[in-house]
Amino acid sequence: MFNRSLISSSIAVAIALAGQPLMAQTQDAEAGMLEEVVVTGLRASVTRAIDIKRDSLSVVDSIVAEDIGKLPDNNVVESLQRVAGVQVTDRGTGEVNAVHIRGLPDVSTTVNGRTMFTSTGRALELADIPSTLVSRIDVSKSRSADQYENGIAGTIDVRTSRPFDFEGSRVSLAGRAVHQERAETTDPVVSGLFSNRWETNAGEFGALVNFSYAKTRYRDQTMNAGAAMPFATEDPAGGFAPMELIRSERGWMPGLDRGLPTAPGSTLNIDGEEVPYYLARDALIINDFTGERERPGANLSLQFAPNDRSEYTLEAFYNGYRNESFNNMYFSFVDWWGSLGGLVADRDEFDSISDTFNLYPGTNIIRDRTIRDGFNFTSGDYTRSSTDSYLYAVGGKWELTDNLSIESELVYQESEYETEFFAMRGTAVRPEIRSNFDGRPGIEFFEYDGTPKDLTDPSEYGMAEIWNNAGQDSGDAITFTVDGEYRTDFDFLTRIGFGFRWDDRNTATKVREQASNQSCEAAVTHPDRQNPPDIALCDFASYTDGLHHVNSDFMRGRATAPRSWVVASGPYLRDNRDHFMNLYGMPTDLGMIPSFEVEERNAALYATADFETMLAGRLLDGQVGLRYVDVETDNTFYDQAGNPTVESTTTNSELLPSAMLRYELSDELLLRLAYSETLRMPGFNDLNPNITYNDDLSNVGYGTANSGNADLRPTTSKNLDLSLEWYFGDASYTYLTLFQRKVDGLVIPFRERIRPDASEIPDGFLVDTFIWSRPDNASDGTLRGVELGFTYFPENLPEQLDGLGVITSATFLDSEQTIPVFDETGQPDGEETMPFFGVSDFSYSVALAYERPSFDVRMSYVWRDTALNRNEAALFANPLGIYRQPEESLDFQFSYRVTDELTLTFDATNLTEQFTQERYGDSPYFSHVNTLFSRTFALGARFSF
Repeated sequence: MFNRSLISSSIAVAIALAGQPLMAQTQDAEAGMLEEVVVTGLRASVTRAIDIKRDSLSVVDSIVAEDIGKLPDNNVVESLQRVAGVQVTDRGTGEVNAVHIRGLPDVSTTVNGRTMFTSTGRALELADIPSTLVSRIDVSKSRSADQYENGIAGTIDVRTSRPFDFEGSRVSLAGRAVHQERAETTDPVVSGLFSNRWETNAGEFGALVNFSYAKTRYRDQTMNAGAAMPFATEDPAGGFAPMELIRSERGWMPGLDRGLPTAPGSTLNIDGEEVPYYLARDALIINDFTGERERPGANLSLQFAPNDRSEYTLEAFYNGYRNESFNNMYFSFVDWWGSLGGLVADRDEFDSISDTFNLYPGTNIIRDRTIRDGFNFTSGDYTRSSTDSYLYAVGGKWELTDNLSIESELVYQESEYETEFFAMRGTAVRPEIRSNFDGRPGIEFFEYDGTPKDLTDPSEYGMAEIWNNAGQDSGDAITFTVDGEYRTDFDFLTRIGFGFRWDDRNTATKVREQASNQSCEAAVTHPDRQNPPDIALCDFASYTDGLHHVNSDFMRGRATAPRSWVVASGPYLRDNRDHFMNLYGMPTDLGMIPSFEVEERNAALYATADFETMLAGRLLDGQVGLRYVDVETDNTFYDQAGNPTVESTTTNSELLPSAMLRYELSDELLLRLAYSETLRMPGFNDLNPNITYNDDLSNVGYGTANSGNADLRPTTSKNLDLSLEWYFGDASYTYLTLFQRKVDGLVIPFRERIRPDASEIPDGFLVDTFIWSRPDNASDGTLRGVELGFTYFPENLPEQLDGLGVITSATFLDSEQTIPVFDETGQPDGEETMPFFGVSDFSYSVALAYERPSFDVRMSYVWRDTALNRNEAALFANPLGIYRQPEESLDFQFSYRVTDELTLTFDATNLTEQFTQERYGDSPYFSHVNTLFSRTFALGARFSF
């Protein structure tokens, strides 16, 4: 374990001088020169990135590795958060996982310019790529006709090294020990690169092998305030008990966009009578989430150049993902009303039921309350998942004449994902529960006499429901491309580009879903059970060989919550799967059931024309282009029993123009204008019209139902960018970009309350009413914004200050989309305007750097404003939208060059250890998920020669 005092001292000494690079570059058609990959130090990489941005016709920003295997963060996604206009989300499991470009999540991903995906998705899980394999990352915010058309947000291209990138032989070995503070673990990240090139009688040959392995043991901890429901008051109308839950079948609509009214005295019309109500949380959920993740990766690159006019490349790329996670969950209802009278009678501090709770002033929302005999359950949730993705490519490029060049490539890729989930609930009733939902929620458990309750005694838990689910996703594709370039002899029209792309994609999903829907005792004593096992096996406390798992030091006092509780051990359940499946009378040999199978054929043609001329004595150049894409999709979808129910073929074709202008206002000042049209094809599973029903797991009186929509069409976007850039130094520039995205056919969920035929509902369900959600192209929207960037490394500073620099960026976004409003029956009833999901109005990053010949120090800070993150399940009375509160990250880096070959490093991330919070709606009274993520500290070394 690292010495904290040493870490703190290092940070204190360097905090004013440190920084983190934010760099920019573009995708080159050529393989690249030495300085594109092997750069020596921060300023060299920043200078290279600035040059590439300036030379690009489109709007591009990038990150360039300062050395082989050295991106500036733990993973690809964390590095991207420092690019202007890029926002990252879903921090958890020891890292950041998802990326948005200018607030939009639909990002096209490529590796070395080739489209790549993970299992059944349309994009690559960027977090699965080990950062030590990456030489640079290009973020294209505007699109040219020669780029893949999918992804309305933009394109992220991950570039790996090739042997012709280096002048001769190259060896690089790197290792880091990364310490997760909350998990109290230290894990390795190792990588190696071996490259060489040789002159032979047949031509020049190069070979490169790069491998990487990263292991992470993590711990995330959350306090989750449950949804809001309406309750009768302490002096209720006829037919209700004091503080009784008012279920939605009595007349109110769950999942209203703004929730039920929160003004004091608000009423519901129940059976023709206006009934006043309180809004209160129904539950509080605690999650102590631990896990272990491994990411192996490798790439092989072989290049052969028989002469100066031709070159051939053979490449293979692999990235893998292994994850085992275990969630120690404690779920407590906090709305039980049946024993409130006993609480008042027994406790001196309560003279009436009104004394058992407090309201937020000026509202009907309960802030805190004390209840008796609250139903609780724990759940030991175990998940094991893995991904293996392979890509193989062979191609070449030829200069057929002095003016005409052609390149072509054949690519095959496959990706498979497997997952298994096992969980067991342990049920109990707690004598007294005190809960508080003000800001960061809290919960405490007591005996009837007010002494704290021991939650680690297994004898107090009953073995309740179990789940054993699994899934298999697979995808493969063959892609053939031909790209040509003709360099003309005309003064105005300088270049003509053209190309063809053919892609044949297959994808399929299989699932297995098993749930007991009853306790162990009920399963064993069921009257239809043949040869039931001994009921003594249902005694949770009797298992002494590993079924009980007790966590420790939950939240470390950062929240009012129990520190420890006992759950069923997920690994034990996995290792004894057959025993528990037999005990509950569930089959152990149930196979996977297909969900969907899709084959998609994508054919695209494009043409571009580059031009240049002089305007007022200055160069004006640009490109116009046109891309035509035709997509044909064969779909087969299956119901929950595995029967094929829908077979269909859909076709979509789009004509996508693009245009870019670049004008040199002076030697240092550049004006850039770009227009493009892009699209997003529907997700494969989003097309599945078969309905999946989910039982009522939260005791709200109804379940959920989900399906896709076979009539979904592509979402399209018209994009405009205007950028003014001032390049005033070797590693210094500033820019301002105005942009707009007009999006047509955004996919949003439609909701409706349904009561299907009994034959459609799976056996054993507790309810027959469901809130049905399915996607539709029901929304149009506009996103506008401003990006500002400033990178400055002053020149001619005194020697002791030489190397100081600052790298900053800020993004201002304004978005609106029109979505349908639903009436009490769940049908559309007009429209309203709301922000795009995931869009923060303001985000920025600031990095300070101090670079010297033997060391560099960097400190960077990233902040993003509130964002509408997603919608809650349409079951409850709180506002439907879930807003993520402001997020921040403070990171530190130090590198010391022992020799020209050896560099030592120290890194720290998430130094502020911020509590992240979500809320229902924009009200301060509806706190939802509150999560504490870990700081990380890493020591490492790189050796290159």
